Amino acid sequence: MKKIFLIAAILCSSLMVLQSCSPKGGSGTEVVKRGDVTGTWVLNDITYEGIPEASVKTLFGEAAPSCFVGGTWRLTNSGNGNYSIPGGGNCAAKVQSIYWSASVPDQTFQFKKIYEGDKAKNVTEGYRLVLSTSSKESLVIKSPVEYGNTTAYIVLHFTKAVK
Repeated sequence: MKKIFLIAAILCSSLMVLQSCSPKGGSGTEVVKRGDVTGTWVLNDITYEGIPEASVKTLFGEAAPSCFVGGTWRLTNSGNGNYSIPGGGNCAAKVQSIYWSASVPDQTFQFKKIYEGDKAKNVTEGYRLVLSTSSKESLVIKSPVEYGNTTAYIVLHFTKAVK
């Protein structure tokens, strides 16, 4: 009986040592943390993966994607924030309050629009995007869209705003 217990203890110890030495993630992609996303960001460019630009009429049910370029996204650590549409041309200037979160395991950035008198916990609709890459100076978020029988992406390229 003592030998079985001793063998089981050795096996468990060996598994723990091997587990702690194994590489994490496995995919080789950069893991983005919530703290990497917090701050004020300027949307510099929008590109498209797997979908023609002309087929995208609005972004976030708000305006044409080009209207968002040059706007800022303010993302506080509390989850509150907003994004701005700078206006000009055929675009109306606007500031939209949001409640956001970032999920490290899923590599997602999600937000819901908050209107006057709304509480975030009562808002059931929102947007879930792919948190692609982040550094102290740049952020890339992809908005998935259905195009034909595949998922395509509207890719938002941000740079950190100067304080």
